[in-house]
This record gives sequence, C-alpha cells and structure tokens, in this order.
Amino acid sequence: MRVVVIGSELAAATAAAALSWVGHDVVWRPHTSSDWNALAASAWLNSEPELRASLEEGLRHGKLHILQPEEAIPNTEPRDVLWLALSPEQRGDAGDLVGAVAPCLSESAVLINNSTFPVGETEALEDRLGDARRSAVALADLLEEGRAWEAFTRPSRWLLGCDDDRAEHQVRELLRAFNRRRDVFQRMPRRAAELSKLAINGMLATRISYMNEIAGLSDSLGVDVEYVRQGMGADTRIGYEYLYPGCGFGGPSFSRDLMRLADVQSASGRHSLLLDQVLDINEHKKETLFRKLWAHYHGCLEGRTVAIWGAAFKPGTARIDHAPVLTLLRALWAQGVHVRLHDPAAIAALRDKVGEHPLLSCFDGDPGEATEGADALMLVTEWKAYWNPDWQQLASQLAGRLLLDGRNIYDPRYVASMGLHYRGIGRSADP
Repeated sequence: MRVVVIGSELAAATAAAALSWVGHDVVWRPHTSSDWNALAASAWLNSEPELRASLEEGLRHGKLHILQPEEAIPNTEPRDVLWLALSPEQRGDAGDLVGAVAPCLSESAVLINNSTFPVGETEALEDRLGDARRSAVALADLLEEGRAWEAFTRPSRWLLGCDDDRAEHQVRELLRAFNRRRDVFQRMPRRAAELSKLAINGMLATRISYMNEIAGLSDSLGVDVEYVRQGMGADTRIGYEYLYPGCGFGGPSFSRDLMRLADVQSASGRHSLLLDQVLDINEHKKETLFRKLWAHYHGCLEGRTVAIWGAAFKPGTARIDHAPVLTLLRALWAQGVHVRLHDPAAIAALRDKVGEHPLLSCFDGDPGEATEGADALMLVTEWKAYWNPDWQQLASQLAGRLLLDGRNIYDPRYVASMGLHYRGIGRSADP
C-alpha cells in the first residue's frame, strides 16, 4: 500500500520504519516542531532498539521517503492510508494537516488516528478527509519506549476503533505482516477505543500509586513491603504486573495520557477525585528519596554530595519527561547539595532540560565515577548496569555509606552485610 505518515512521535517513527520494512511505500513527514534532522540527532530515537537502523534500511531500499515539514506530499499516485501520530499538544494542528494531505489520498483512503486525543476526535478528523467514501479509524498507541520496534512488529494486540467493515479490512491488510501468529485485533467503536487507551493508563497508574501508598504504610509499621507485594500478586484477581513500589513514574505518554483522561472527565462534568489522588500520590512519591536523605542527616544537607544513578524515566530510553530525577534535583539543589549523576543514555536530555548547573556533574561511562566522594547514593532508574555493583568499592566510596534504593532492586540484608545503610521504598535491612 501507499502510506503517508505524519508526526514526530515515537509512534510515527516506528510506523514509518516497520511499514516500509514489510514492503509498503511510505512517505513520512515529521511535524514542524521536530524535523528529520532534529529527530536523527535525538537521543531517544537513537537509543530505541532497532529503530534507527530500520529507518535507514527503508531509506536505502527506496521504500521510505522522509520529507521536510514544509515539503508537499508527492501526488503522482494517490495514497491509500494516512497514518497520523501527533502528540496531544499538537491536536490543534491535526485538522489542518489532514485537510492538507486529503488531495493526495485515494477516494477510498483510510485515516488511522494513532494519536492520543480526546474522545470523539477521530470522528471529527474524518470530516476533514473531503470524501464520504473515506473513513477514519482510531488505533490506540500501545507502544512502550525501549521496546517500540518489538511491540509493533510482534504485537500482543491491536486495539482498533472502527465503525466501518471496509476500513477494518484495509487496516488488517496494512498490518497483515504483523498479524500472522494469531489474530491480535480487538475491534470496538471508535469512541470506545479512544477512551480505552486513556483508561488503560489510568488503571496502571492507579495500581502503581496504590502500591506506593502501601509501601508508605509499610514504612510506618515496620513491615517489609516485598512480602506484601508477593502476597497481593499471588492473588489471581490482582497479579504482579505494575505492582512494584518506587519513587514515582514519569514518561511523555503515561503522564500526558493521565492528564488527558482528567480533561475528558472534567469536560464530561464527572470530575474524578480518584484520578486527582493518583496524580498527587505520584508527585509526592517523587520526593521520597529526598525525604529519606533529609531524615538520615537530620536536615543537615548543605555542602553534601549525593550520587544519583539514573535520570531516564525508565530503563531503555533516553527521555526524562516528567521523570522523578527532575523533582529530586530541584529539592537537592535548594539545600545546596552537589549531585554527581550517572545515566547511560539520558545525559544529553538532562543537559537540555536543566542546562549547566554549578551543583551538577554528569557521567555516562562507569557508574562508579559518580559515587566517588559522595555521601550517599540514590538509585532512581533501574538500568541493568546498576543491579550488581562492586559492593566493596561502593562501600569505600560512599562517605556516609547510605544507599537509597528508589526501585527496590537490591536485597536489603545483603546490602547491609556489605557495610552500607539501606533505605528502600517500604523496605529496610532490619529483620
């Protein structure tokens, strides 16, 4: 098929790469906010496994053509599919972008709205297609940063909002190469799919925030939250997924989807106290490691040095959007604490966000460089490189011998046996 992809999101880049990889003729025009030159230099795209190489393969074989935002879509042959993957902030541009591409589309073309927009937006975009024989469907963006290529090419499911049998058939044909093992399509009305996407992330966030509340209670009662987590997860009605307490979640998609769901609730006149609490708990949890540091040193933090392992909002990505580290840095700097921060992928993004700061030193090589001369270590992002450090070296480097485990990846008693003071999220080294 002949496909046009519009947008600069991870979903747009992945769709352009994967669809051209299986033989579709793809034209990708990034959004004006981030053209191909900017994307090609971005840390998040280059750190996404297989994505950059797949894009270059498509370009090399002539199946993928990347345009500058101001370039017109070639209209030598009508396009069968318009794949729209914009950020929520670009919603205002969506209608005009669809209208501008409409003359290049075939008379029975399908618009695939892969953007996370308010409920009902796919129907509104269909009106901009300019031909009653053209249809618009909602395809929920279920990609995860760090494994986007795998999620697209070996999907566990496609959540398709579609009110037209012909449009469903065309989408199935477009994605047939990724649907051979079993039928992964789950079809429902367009509005139901749009709401489902928001509701999924709302439920996941609720589980995380609830588990973080239980971790706080465990701290107060002297209970190891790991036992509680295992007890809850063993109940088949609950399960283990997204049941790990930590120092808060972040990320561009997750955080934006929660705010979008809150907007949808407010617009419908059904304000959600529950969602407000979920968001408040998460923001509060981002300060947890700072509060533990404050308590350990009885508020005497000025002039101290803290090492931080991990800036990205999760392992496998170079993004720091809404990441807990941003809250931590503000709190630490306000107390005059020097931070030695290590991350294998997100240093460039952090520098872009906070600039040069006199109380910040950054490292992306050996994690041990960051801990030299530090009073304490905060584990914020659970990169695999941090799971098994040289404990003897770490104990000798940390003047205060304090380890604050924001992801509960270490065994508290083992850490204590190495001569370190362990503080986790609802966990300690005490029996």
